[in-house]
Amino acid sequence: MLDEIDRGLIHALHLDARASFSRIGTVLGVSTQTVARRYQRLRADAGLRVVGLPDPGRTGLTQWLVRLTAQPATARTLARSLARRPDTSWVKLTSGGTEIVTIAHTPKDSPSAMLLHDIPRTASVTAVSAHLVLHTYLGGPTAWRGRLAALTEEQQEALRPKEIVADDAPLTASDHVLIDALRRDGRLSTADLAAATGLAPATVARRLADLRGRGVLFFDVEINAALYGVTTQAFLWMAVAPADLDEVATTLATHDELAVVAATTGPTNLIAQALCPDTGALHRYLTHRLGAQRAIRTLHTAPVLEIVKAVGPLTA
Repeated sequence: MLDEIDRGLIHALHLDARASFSRIGTVLGVSTQTVARRYQRLRADAGLRVVGLPDPGRTGLTQWLVRLTAQPATARTLARSLARRPDTSWVKLTSGGTEIVTIAHTPKDSPSAMLLHDIPRTASVTAVSAHLVLHTYLGGPTAWRGRLAALTEEQQEALRPKEIVADDAPLTASDHVLIDALRRDGRLSTADLAAATGLAPATVARRLADLRGRGVLFFDVEINAALYGVTTQAFLWMAVAPADLDEVATTLATHDELAVVAATTGPTNLIAQALCPDTGALHRYLTHRLGAQRAIRTLHTAPVLEIVKAVGPLTA
Protein backbone atom coordinates (compact mmCIF):
# COMPACT_ATOMS: atom_id res chain seq x y z
CA MET A 1 0.00 0.00 0.00
CA LEU A 2 0.97 3.65 -0.36
CA ASP A 3 2.28 5.69 2.55
CA GLU A 4 1.66 9.37 3.28
CA ILE A 5 4.52 10.60 1.08
CA ASP A 6 3.46 8.41 -1.85
CA ARG A 7 -0.13 9.64 -1.65
CA GLY A 8 1.02 13.24 -1.33
CA LEU A 9 3.26 12.91 -4.38
CA ILE A 10 0.46 11.42 -6.51
CA HIS A 11 -1.97 14.11 -5.35
CA ALA A 12 0.64 16.74 -6.21
CA LEU A 13 1.05 15.34 -9.72
CA HIS A 14 -2.70 15.56 -10.25
CA LEU A 15 -2.56 19.24 -9.34
CA ASP A 16 0.50 20.04 -11.47
CA ALA A 17 1.87 17.10 -13.39
CA ARG A 18 5.02 18.99 -14.37
CA ALA A 19 5.85 20.46 -10.97
CA SER A 20 9.52 20.06 -10.10
CA PHE A 21 10.57 17.53 -7.47
CA SER A 22 12.01 20.36 -5.40
CA ARG A 23 8.68 22.21 -5.41
CA ILE A 24 6.77 19.06 -4.47
CA GLY A 25 9.32 18.28 -1.77
CA THR A 26 8.92 21.74 -0.24
CA VAL A 27 5.15 21.31 -0.05
CA LEU A 28 5.41 17.76 1.36
CA GLY A 29 8.16 18.72 3.81
CA VAL A 30 10.71 16.23 2.43
CA SER A 31 13.88 16.53 0.38
CA THR A 32 14.04 16.73 -3.41
CA GLN A 33 15.96 13.44 -3.42
CA THR A 34 13.19 11.71 -1.45
CA VAL A 35 10.54 12.84 -3.96
CA ALA A 36 12.69 11.73 -6.90
CA ARG A 37 13.30 8.30 -5.34
CA ARG A 38 9.62 7.81 -4.56
CA TYR A 39 8.64 8.84 -8.09
CA GLN A 40 11.05 6.38 -9.68
CA ARG A 41 9.97 3.60 -7.33
CA LEU A 42 6.30 4.18 -8.07
CA ARG A 43 7.04 4.17 -11.79
CA ALA A 44 8.83 0.86 -11.51
CA ASP A 45 6.60 -0.94 -9.00
CA ALA A 46 3.14 0.69 -9.14
CA GLY A 47 2.65 1.62 -12.78
CA LEU A 48 2.86 5.36 -12.07
CA ARG A 49 2.81 7.36 -15.29
CA VAL A 50 2.09 10.99 -16.11
CA VAL A 51 0.34 11.41 -19.46
CA GLY A 52 -0.38 14.59 -21.40
CA LEU A 53 -3.72 14.49 -23.22
CA PRO A 54 -5.51 16.72 -25.74
CA ASP A 55 -8.95 17.98 -24.79
CA PRO A 56 -11.24 16.36 -27.39
CA GLY A 57 -13.57 19.34 -27.71
CA ARG A 58 -10.71 21.74 -28.34
CA THR A 59 -8.68 19.55 -30.67
CA GLY A 60 -11.32 18.40 -33.14
CA LEU A 61 -11.87 14.91 -31.74
CA THR A 62 -14.96 12.91 -30.83
CA GLN A 63 -15.04 10.07 -28.32
CA TRP A 64 -16.94 6.83 -28.75
CA LEU A 65 -17.50 4.18 -26.10
CA VAL A 66 -17.27 0.92 -28.03
CA ARG A 67 -18.55 -2.40 -26.65
CA LEU A 68 -17.55 -5.63 -28.36
CA THR A 69 -18.66 -9.13 -27.48
CA ALA A 70 -16.14 -11.76 -28.52
CA GLN A 71 -15.60 -15.47 -28.18
CA PRO A 72 -13.90 -16.25 -24.84
CA ALA A 73 -10.89 -17.87 -26.51
CA THR A 74 -10.08 -14.77 -28.57
CA ALA A 75 -11.28 -11.84 -26.43
CA ARG A 76 -7.93 -11.17 -24.75
CA THR A 77 -6.03 -11.32 -28.04
CA LEU A 78 -8.51 -8.91 -29.63
CA ALA A 79 -8.26 -6.57 -26.63
CA ARG A 80 -4.48 -6.45 -26.97
CA SER A 81 -4.81 -5.75 -30.67
CA LEU A 82 -7.13 -2.82 -29.94
CA ALA A 83 -4.76 -1.58 -27.24
CA ARG A 84 -1.95 -1.24 -29.79
CA ARG A 85 -3.98 1.19 -31.88
CA PRO A 86 -3.15 4.90 -31.45
CA ASP A 87 -6.85 5.87 -31.58
CA THR A 88 -7.92 3.88 -28.49
CA SER A 89 -7.67 4.32 -24.74
CA TRP A 90 -9.00 2.49 -21.68
CA VAL A 91 -9.23 -0.96 -23.24
CA LYS A 92 -10.82 -3.24 -20.63
CA LEU A 93 -12.07 -6.81 -20.45
CA THR A 94 -15.43 -7.05 -18.69
CA SER A 95 -18.39 -9.37 -18.10
CA GLY A 96 -16.56 -12.61 -17.50
CA GLY A 97 -13.95 -11.88 -20.17
CA THR A 98 -16.29 -12.01 -23.15
CA GLU A 99 -16.83 -8.26 -23.52
CA ILE A 100 -14.32 -5.54 -24.42
CA VAL A 101 -14.98 -1.89 -23.65
CA THR A 102 -12.77 0.81 -25.11
CA ILE A 103 -12.80 4.50 -25.99
CA ALA A 104 -12.15 5.31 -29.65
CA HIS A 105 -11.01 8.81 -30.62
CA THR A 106 -11.96 9.99 -34.12
CA PRO A 107 -11.58 13.31 -35.99
CA LYS A 108 -14.81 15.30 -36.11
CA ASP A 109 -14.28 16.06 -39.79
CA SER A 110 -13.68 12.39 -40.64
CA PRO A 111 -16.03 10.22 -38.55
CA SER A 112 -15.63 7.26 -40.89
CA ALA A 113 -11.95 6.93 -39.97
CA MET A 114 -12.61 4.87 -36.88
CA LEU A 115 -11.87 1.36 -35.76
CA LEU A 116 -15.45 0.20 -36.36
CA HIS A 117 -14.51 -0.23 -40.02
CA ASP A 118 -11.95 -2.86 -39.03
CA ILE A 119 -13.93 -4.74 -36.40
CA PRO A 120 -16.55 -6.52 -38.59
CA ARG A 121 -13.73 -8.27 -40.46
CA THR A 122 -12.81 -10.09 -37.25
CA ALA A 123 -14.76 -13.35 -37.14
CA SER A 124 -14.43 -13.73 -33.38
CA VAL A 125 -16.54 -10.60 -32.73
CA THR A 126 -20.18 -11.54 -32.22
CA ALA A 127 -21.66 -8.12 -31.34
CA VAL A 128 -20.61 -4.46 -31.55
CA SER A 129 -22.21 -1.26 -30.29
CA ALA A 130 -20.85 2.29 -30.30
CA HIS A 131 -22.01 5.12 -28.04
CA LEU A 132 -21.02 8.71 -28.79
CA VAL A 133 -19.86 10.54 -25.65
CA LEU A 134 -22.02 13.66 -25.51
CA HIS A 135 -20.88 15.20 -22.24
CA THR A 136 -18.42 14.26 -19.49
CA TYR A 137 -19.57 15.09 -15.95
CA LEU A 138 -16.67 13.36 -14.18
CA GLY A 139 -13.39 12.16 -15.65
CA GLY A 140 -10.93 13.59 -18.14
CA PRO A 141 -9.22 16.53 -16.40
CA THR A 142 -11.13 15.71 -13.19
CA ALA A 143 -9.47 12.84 -11.32
CA TRP A 144 -11.08 10.24 -9.07
CA ARG A 145 -11.49 11.71 -5.58
CA GLY A 146 -9.88 8.67 -3.99
CA ARG A 147 -6.52 10.03 -5.07
CA LEU A 148 -7.17 13.61 -4.01
CA ALA A 149 -7.37 13.38 -0.23
CA ALA A 150 -3.70 13.51 0.75
CA LEU A 151 -2.94 17.25 0.77
CA THR A 152 -4.39 20.10 2.78
CA GLU A 153 -6.02 23.07 1.05
CA GLU A 154 -2.91 25.13 1.79
CA GLN A 155 -0.66 22.52 0.19
CA GLN A 156 -2.95 22.25 -2.82
CA GLU A 157 -2.95 26.00 -3.33
CA ALA A 158 0.85 26.03 -3.25
CA LEU A 159 0.97 23.46 -6.06
CA ARG A 160 -1.77 24.65 -8.39
CA PRO A 161 -0.26 26.23 -11.51
CA LYS A 162 -0.99 29.90 -12.04
CA GLU A 163 -3.75 30.67 -14.49
CA ILE A 164 -2.49 31.91 -17.85
CA VAL A 165 -4.53 33.92 -20.32
CA ALA A 166 -3.79 32.55 -23.78
CA ASP A 167 -4.97 33.37 -27.28
CA ASP A 168 -7.40 30.95 -28.91
CA ALA A 169 -5.17 30.31 -31.92
CA PRO A 170 -5.37 27.22 -34.18
CA LEU A 171 -3.07 24.33 -33.33
CA THR A 172 0.09 24.08 -35.37
CA ALA A 173 1.85 20.95 -36.64
CA SER A 174 4.47 21.47 -33.91
CA ASP A 175 1.71 21.61 -31.28
CA HIS A 176 0.47 18.18 -32.37
CA VAL A 177 4.00 16.78 -32.18
CA LEU A 178 4.41 18.31 -28.73
CA ILE A 179 1.15 16.79 -27.47
CA ASP A 180 2.07 13.41 -28.96
CA ALA A 181 5.40 13.43 -27.10
CA LEU A 182 3.63 14.30 -23.84
CA ARG A 183 1.17 11.43 -24.34
CA ARG A 184 4.12 9.08 -23.92
CA ASP A 185 5.61 10.89 -20.96
CA GLY A 186 4.01 13.99 -19.50
CA ARG A 187 7.14 14.85 -17.53
CA LEU A 188 9.60 14.96 -20.42
CA SER A 189 12.06 17.78 -19.92
CA THR A 190 11.89 20.94 -22.01
CA ALA A 191 15.13 19.87 -23.69
CA ASP A 192 13.65 16.49 -24.66
CA LEU A 193 10.49 18.15 -25.93
CA ALA A 194 12.59 20.58 -27.95
CA ALA A 195 14.45 17.66 -29.53
CA ALA A 196 11.16 15.92 -30.35
CA THR A 197 9.55 18.98 -31.94
CA GLY A 198 12.56 20.72 -33.49
CA LEU A 199 11.68 23.90 -31.61
CA ALA A 200 13.87 25.98 -29.36
CA PRO A 201 13.48 25.20 -25.62
CA ALA A 202 12.09 28.68 -24.95
CA THR A 203 9.50 28.20 -27.70
CA VAL A 204 8.53 24.81 -26.28
CA ALA A 205 8.03 26.31 -22.82
CA ARG A 206 5.89 29.09 -24.27
CA ARG A 207 3.76 26.74 -26.40
CA LEU A 208 3.31 24.34 -23.47
CA ALA A 209 2.12 27.15 -21.21
CA ASP A 210 -0.22 28.40 -23.93
CA LEU A 211 -1.78 24.96 -24.55
CA ARG A 212 -2.31 24.39 -20.83
CA GLY A 213 -3.71 27.88 -20.33
CA ARG A 214 -6.27 27.38 -23.10
CA GLY A 215 -7.32 23.99 -21.77
CA VAL A 216 -6.22 22.31 -25.00
CA LEU A 217 -3.80 20.11 -23.04
CA PHE A 218 -4.32 18.50 -19.65
CA PHE A 219 -2.51 15.81 -17.70
CA ASP A 220 -3.62 12.55 -16.15
CA VAL A 221 -1.84 10.21 -13.74
CA GLU A 222 -1.95 6.45 -14.21
CA ILE A 223 -1.38 4.17 -11.23
CA ASN A 224 -2.61 0.79 -10.06
CA ALA A 225 -5.94 1.43 -8.28
CA ALA A 226 -5.37 -1.60 -6.04
CA LEU A 227 -2.82 0.48 -4.14
CA TYR A 228 -5.75 2.60 -2.95
CA GLY A 229 -7.61 -0.47 -1.73
CA VAL A 230 -9.70 -0.89 -4.89
CA THR A 231 -10.29 -4.55 -5.72
CA THR A 232 -13.61 -4.24 -7.55
CA GLN A 233 -14.26 -2.10 -10.62
CA ALA A 234 -17.39 -2.06 -12.74
CA PHE A 235 -19.04 -0.22 -15.60
CA LEU A 236 -22.57 0.96 -14.90
CA TRP A 237 -24.71 1.35 -18.02
CA MET A 238 -27.88 3.29 -17.13
CA ALA A 239 -31.01 4.47 -18.92
CA VAL A 240 -32.40 7.75 -17.57
CA ALA A 241 -35.33 9.82 -18.78
CA PRO A 242 -33.94 12.73 -20.83
CA ALA A 243 -35.61 15.31 -18.59
CA ASP A 244 -33.79 13.87 -15.55
CA LEU A 245 -30.44 13.07 -17.18
CA ASP A 246 -28.54 16.23 -16.27
CA GLU A 247 -29.72 16.22 -12.65
CA VAL A 248 -28.91 12.54 -12.13
CA ALA A 249 -25.50 12.79 -13.81
CA THR A 250 -24.57 15.90 -11.82
CA THR A 251 -25.48 14.10 -8.59
CA LEU A 252 -23.53 10.96 -9.51
CA ALA A 253 -20.49 13.10 -10.28
CA THR A 254 -20.32 13.95 -6.55
CA HIS A 255 -20.14 10.26 -5.49
CA ASP A 256 -16.74 9.20 -4.19
CA GLU A 257 -17.29 5.68 -5.53
CA LEU A 258 -17.28 6.87 -9.15
CA ALA A 259 -14.32 7.82 -11.35
CA VAL A 260 -16.23 8.50 -14.58
CA VAL A 261 -19.73 9.81 -15.34
CA ALA A 262 -20.70 10.63 -18.92
CA ALA A 263 -23.81 11.06 -21.05
CA THR A 264 -23.85 8.99 -24.25
CA THR A 265 -26.06 8.06 -27.14
CA GLY A 266 -27.74 4.68 -27.29
CA PRO A 267 -30.39 2.74 -25.34
CA THR A 268 -28.39 3.40 -22.18
CA ASN A 269 -27.68 7.13 -22.10
CA LEU A 270 -25.53 7.38 -18.94
CA ILE A 271 -22.27 5.53 -18.22
CA ALA A 272 -20.31 5.46 -14.98
CA GLN A 273 -17.30 3.60 -13.68
CA ALA A 274 -17.32 2.47 -10.04
CA LEU A 275 -14.19 1.82 -7.94
CA CYS A 276 -14.92 -0.08 -4.73
CA PRO A 277 -12.93 -1.90 -2.01
CA ASP A 278 -14.78 -5.18 -2.64
CA THR A 279 -17.94 -6.70 -4.09
CA GLY A 280 -19.87 -6.01 -0.91
CA ALA A 281 -19.10 -2.31 -1.15
CA LEU A 282 -20.22 -2.31 -4.80
CA HIS A 283 -23.48 -3.99 -3.79
CA ARG A 284 -24.10 -1.42 -1.06
CA TYR A 285 -23.40 1.41 -3.48
CA LEU A 286 -25.79 0.00 -6.10
CA THR A 287 -28.62 -0.68 -3.66
CA HIS A 288 -28.34 2.44 -1.50
CA ARG A 289 -26.71 5.50 -3.08
CA LEU A 290 -27.42 4.62 -6.70
CA GLY A 291 -30.73 3.01 -5.82
CA ALA A 292 -31.90 6.32 -4.36
CA GLN A 293 -31.87 7.81 -7.86
CA ARG A 294 -35.43 6.90 -8.86
CA ALA A 295 -35.02 8.43 -12.32
CA ILE A 296 -32.65 5.61 -13.30
CA ARG A 297 -34.97 3.27 -15.18
CA THR A 298 -32.55 0.43 -15.98
CA LEU A 299 -29.06 -0.51 -14.83
CA HIS A 300 -26.60 -3.00 -16.30
CA THR A 301 -23.47 -3.71 -14.25
CA ALA A 302 -20.37 -5.09 -15.99
CA PRO A 303 -17.42 -5.99 -13.71
CA VAL A 304 -13.98 -5.07 -15.03
CA LEU A 305 -11.68 -8.10 -15.06
CA GLU A 306 -8.55 -6.66 -16.68
CA ILE A 307 -7.26 -3.28 -17.81
CA VAL A 308 -5.34 -3.98 -21.00
CA LYS A 309 -4.61 -0.33 -21.75
CA ALA A 310 -5.09 2.81 -19.68
CA VAL A 311 -5.17 6.33 -21.00
CA GLY A 312 -1.66 6.55 -22.48
CA PRO A 313 -0.10 4.68 -25.42
CA LEU A 314 1.34 1.26 -24.78
CA THR A 315 5.06 1.20 -24.10
CA ALA A 316 7.54 -1.50 -24.90
